[in-house]
Amino acid sequence: MTPELIPVLSAEEIDLLVSDLAQRISSDYQGRDLVLVAVLKGAFIFLSDLVRKLTIPVKIDFIQAASYGSRATSCGQIRLAKEIGVDIKGCDVLLVEDIVDTGLTIDYLLDYLRSFQPRSVAVCALIDKPERREREVPVAYVGRGVEKGFLVGYGLDHAEDYRHLPGIFHLKL
Repeated sequence: MTPELIPVLSAEEIDLLVSDLAQRISSDYQGRDLVLVAVLKGAFIFLSDLVRKLTIPVKIDFIQAASYGSRATSCGQIRLAKEIGVDIKGCDVLLVEDIVDTGLTIDYLLDYLRSFQPRSVAVCALIDKPERREREVPVAYVGRGVEKGFLVGYGLDHAEDYRHLPGIFHLKL
């Protein structure tokens, strides 16, 4: 049986959301030392588009955490597979994530990043699914809130598939 893909956001809609987020971030962080830390693997496409639309200089790094594996639901266990590699002490840090769902991964990563004594840490997520929240986390920049569905495309995956899709889709298994 082939999974069904139901459109949620087109490539054009995503482009508008990313442009709006970039404008807000550029304004808010003007004149500050901003480090973008993207969560691999899902946020790499979002980060790529976001950073090219920013009008301020930034440093970029990546972090990798996993809580899903090949399943469609979080197992609740967070594993750090790649640590940050740049010094963020005294800097403003923006954690860039594809989707905030249960909040468990973001909560874990915020604690991790704060241990390096940055000036500030905030979260930017393309997609926010607050109704699935198990842990309340602050999300300063949100592209779009989505209520239901397992989402794929534009970096979001299911068992490493579907990341290549230019839009975001609800995957009906």
